[in-house]
Amino acid sequence: MLNLKWKNAETIRKVKCINTDAKKYLVSNVLTVGQEYEVKNETEEFIFVIDNTGNVGGYYKEYFE
Repeated sequence: MLNLKWKNAETIRKVKCINTDAKKYLVSNVLTVGQEYEVKNETEEFIFVIDNTGNVGGYYKEYFE
């Protein structure tokens, strides 16, 4: 499974979190507004970053710029 190797994979780029206003899920406990996160993988809808827990998590692109 490739997703198990993402944490140690090369960082693609860095993105800045611009909001944590989720309609359905609670993301404010794992993302901080204004903080930059390392992107490990990306799809059309999601960005996979190392979040505040130290693990790779997938989040909608609307949280980042």
